[in-house]
Amino acid sequence: MLLYNSPISGNCYKVRLLLAHLGIPYERRELDVVDRSNRTEVLGDLNPDLRVPTLVLDDGRPIAESGAILWYFGEGTRFVPDDRYDRAKVLQWMFFEQYSHEPAIAVVRFLVAYSGEADRYASVIERKTKDGYRALDALERHLAATDGFVVGRATTLADIALYAYTHVAHEGGFDLSGYPAIGSWLDRVAAEPGHVSIEA
Repeated sequence: MLLYNSPISGNCYKVRLLLAHLGIPYERRELDVVDRSNRTEVLGDLNPDLRVPTLVLDDGRPIAESGAILWYFGEGTRFVPDDRYDRAKVLQWMFFEQYSHEPAIAVVRFLVAYSGEADRYASVIERKTKDGYRALDALERHLAATDGFVVGRATTLADIALYAYTHVAHEGGFDLSGYPAIGSWLDRVAAEPGHVSIEA
């Protein structure tokens, strides 16, 4: 099994984190998130959007998009609840992560910490930072009223999806000191057996 990966990508990290929890071995091929000049050549037949993560199963079938990859490997494991309603809530928060959380926090992090052109994108960073804090506010309110995890009392795919970019939000200049529920949740997720860091 082969994962087309970027070591700095939170979307790729989600996949690596779940595979680590599940003890599933895989190979990596690293792709640059800034220089995308070889994407068509490398991913053209595997992922119509030419993005990472893209995973190729042992039988050659590809899966694109981090959420889809997470669901493929998470289904039937402790990371997807048995209860139908809880499964829907996991998906709800995974969709929130991709629609409201990631497009703000991940973009600001990339522009500030990795693009080398933060000054050029100052207005984008300002706008997306506001969006990112709105997403963090929503997550904080939710976690303050839960049993410690995003859905239920144990780690699910929703936690893995949201942890990836939240725990590195400071790289984009986000201040999490005013988010105690998020801080406690980050510690709980990181303390789970099998956890690996984004640098691993």
